[in-house]
Amino acid sequence: MPELRLELYPDEAGVDSLARQIKLTGRAYPIFEIAHLILRKPERYQLVFQTLKKPGGELAQGLWTCNLDESVWMAEADAVRHVLAKHFDTFYQTEKIAAEAPKGTYTFVAQCGISGVILGPPNYHDYQNKLHKLHQERFARMPFDVFKSRVKIVRDEAVVKQWVEEQSWKLEFNCLNVPEPRKLTSRDEVEQHFREVHLANIIQPVDKLVVSNPRLRELLPGPMQALARRTLDEQRRFPIQVVHSLSQQFSKRSLQFFKVNKSVTHVCIARPHFLDLEASPVSEGVRKIVEFINAHPKCTRKHLIEALAPVSTATPAREESAPAPAEGTPAADTPSPEAAAAPPANPVVEALIRDLRWLVYEGHVIEFASGELDTAKKPAPKPPKPEPAKAAGAAPAEAKGAAAKEGEVASATVPTAEGTPPADHTADPAPSSPDVPPAETAVPSQEPPPVV
Repeated sequence: MPELRLELYPDEAGVDSLARQIKLTGRAYPIFEIAHLILRKPERYQLVFQTLKKPGGELAQGLWTCNLDESVWMAEADAVRHVLAKHFDTFYQTEKIAAEAPKGTYTFVAQCGISGVILGPPNYHDYQNKLHKLHQERFARMPFDVFKSRVKIVRDEAVVKQWVEEQSWKLEFNCLNVPEPRKLTSRDEVEQHFREVHLANIIQPVDKLVVSNPRLRELLPGPMQALARRTLDEQRRFPIQVVHSLSQQFSKRSLQFFKVNKSVTHVCIARPHFLDLEASPVSEGVRKIVEFINAHPKCTRKHLIEALAPVSTATPAREESAPAPAEGTPAADTPSPEAAAAPPANPVVEALIRDLRWLVYEGHVIEFASGELDTAKKPAPKPPKPEPAKAAGAAPAEAKGAAAKEGEVASATVPTAEGTPPADHTADPAPSSPDVPPAETAVPSQEPPPVV
């Protein structure tokens, strides 16, 4: 594998679409499921390659890009050969000029068994140059001895005649896109001229490369494609890299996070916030919604409307208005029919929906992607701090008297020596804090989240 760092980033436009969907619906989605959905299609994420340096500061593996076709190369020489092979006419014009034909009689010639190029008689003065040049230009990855073994001797008169005719002409190359006209007599001179004049403008070394177009990924060098496949397979098994990137992008868009059962991270419009009905003045409609959800676990919006705003069968019904899914979201990821109830258009239902929406956007009620509703639970009380130790000079008798005096008090009201509550006192697993949302007891979503 090449010594490069590769990271997968969700596409910014797709994340914007997801954020709009979450803000419009108010629903909570498991962030790991969102990451899996992003990795299903290549247009939903970007490949970001970065070069690495060795301990001595030397570049471990370089990267070059061609400005003419956005191709990527891991060696500058490969990039130069690519430009001269694919874009030769952009920089040079080939001119065929008559030359003196080879003297003597030739009965056989050497021919490359792979490409069919006629190299000429093995005893010809330019034979070795042509042999090495062909190997370097077209078969550099093949060992020279293996390439040489594929060269065959051909005694066909037509092939010999073709070689003689080819030698009766020579090629000259006129330089284009240069201030002064210039002619070059060989491909070696062409390559040298290209490096001196055009290389800096056409081929650029880069430290970071972002590949977002799926078509361009197929044109990457083989080692880079292998690295991309391995990284993608790892992320599909456990997309922690994509989740971290999603978390940062969602945070910039003012979305919040919380965990269900201390394990499944969800992204939503507001973090869960417990609503104390005894201490907070709320309307009767809000109170009924909270009490119904607490009394009916895993209920949905449809169940809530049927119970608190019953509608007679004779009344015409219409589907509950819901925000349109984000662009590119498949039908499977839109709200389920169960969540999209069909209440009648009457003030009671409208008021109920407004109250529910307020509860969701304040974090007092969580509506999961599956449509299930749950309330934010009361955070566990903080354990009391241990009392400071008695002064060293305190009389032992005084401590014994105090202990005897308090012996009649119930043990449930006294913390243990370590400052922890007694065994019969139940508390939430973790205390609440301004930075950490309270643990939720709701069942996580079973439906997939929206898709980019």
